[in-house]
Amino acid sequence: MNHFLFGIYPYIALAIFFLGTLVRYDREQYSWKTGSSQMLESKALKLGSRPFHIGIIMVLLGHFVGLLTPHQVWDFLGITASMKQVFAMAMGGFFGIICLFGLVVLIKRRLGNERIRATSSTMDIALLFILLVQLLLGLLSIFVSAGHMDGEEMLKLMSWAQNMVILNGVAASAAIADVHIIFKLHVFLGMTLFVIFPFSRLVHIWSVPVSYFSRNYQIVRSK
Repeated sequence: MNHFLFGIYPYIALAIFFLGTLVRYDREQYSWKTGSSQMLESKALKLGSRPFHIGIIMVLLGHFVGLLTPHQVWDFLGITASMKQVFAMAMGGFFGIICLFGLVVLIKRRLGNERIRATSSTMDIALLFILLVQLLLGLLSIFVSAGHMDGEEMLKLMSWAQNMVILNGVAASAAIADVHIIFKLHVFLGMTLFVIFPFSRLVHIWSVPVSYFSRNYQIVRSK
């Protein structure tokens, strides 16, 4: 079961993530949107959306760099596993709390505003709560990490992620076999979010308007 959940399931999740996203973009482009409800209410949206997005972007960036950077690089920089763990706990906790604040505001807004609730799909609401559970698991893992500051579990999680990238699922599942259940739940739910991705509004991540910052000005009204 450990090998299936952490050595095989991640590849299934990523296959659904990539293929499902491509199929949706090809067949249902009209559904490719954030489903914004800003016209219905904007004050709480701004209050929650900004910290949520800032927090989650920084958390994801930290996961990406922390898990996929080979430990030899950290050794070369003179950063030990325990030092890296302290930094990850501090930064993850800081941006995780920012993200949690924004997410709670967004959940309250979506469930508490009748008009927004009426225009929300089951997936919209379920996604918010899945993200909430995932975020809480991540924050709880900080307390677990505080119980052993040797950095060993972080090295095991790094080994899992890096072995998954090089398609060595057997070594990946073996690396994560004896880590704390909180980390396992966090990893499993993270992979499940990849499964959900093509069927939710999360697809708007692929359509970040980066070109907006370099495009020509649009003259709406001249003097």
